[in-house]
Amino acid sequence: MNSKFIKTFAVIVIIAAGMTACGQKKNVTTDDVSEKEMANIQETAAQEVTAQEIITQEITTEKEPEDYEYVLVNKYIPDIYVELMYATDNNFTGVRIYDFTDAYLRYGTVKKLAQVQKELKQQGYSLKIWDAYRPFEAQQKLWEVYPDPNYVANPANGMKKHNLGGTVDITMVAADGTVISMPTEFDDFSLKADRDYSDIEDEEAVKNVMILQNAMENNGFTGYQGEWWDYSDTVEYEAVDFEP
Repeated sequence: MNSKFIKTFAVIVIIAAGMTACGQKKNVTTDDVSEKEMANIQETAAQEVTAQEIITQEITTEKEPEDYEYVLVNKYIPDIYVELMYATDNNFTGVRIYDFTDAYLRYGTVKKLAQVQKELKQQGYSLKIWDAYRPFEAQQKLWEVYPDPNYVANPANGMKKHNLGGTVDITMVAADGTVISMPTEFDDFSLKADRDYSDIEDEEAVKNVMILQNAMENNGFTGYQGEWWDYSDTVEYEAVDFEP
């Protein structure tokens, strides 16, 4: 049905309702609307349609971020799971390290993660983020608690990949979010956390971690040898000001 006709009909109904409320029992038709009024109605309708088209165009043509820009991961990968362990006290330090719960990364890194997520979903799995962008202050706090360069980057050496938004601590879960077997829990500092899985007796865990590792490496990530969950974008980004 023509939208202008609908608006014209609506105006007639309003006029009729108003006249009835005033006690005027008159059958109102399109003849009661002058040509001038009709022209105004049609012009208003056209303006509203044009305004809606502009709004729709602005929504659909939102500028794509540059690869170096920080973005909210869930905005571009809505079905990824996020549980930032350092936003809680459920981590090896026993204290909350930073005060935000959303995962942020560089847009170029997020695009690669999106490809990994797509591949894993086709196999019945999903990514789950444990840590993404990490403020430098949080890095300093981690070092104070656990000053071991094998597991925590020394802030005295400047900002590293976690602080630059190109590294993610990540695991794999079932598509519905259910936990599946993996070699260890997050931030397990034993030898079982490294990428030599010969000491992992759970065959299912080895199979799962290899699915994750292959998907990440095939889409532009490299894994840290000492932690099966730690992956960095092969593209290194320069430091830019950012606050979640």
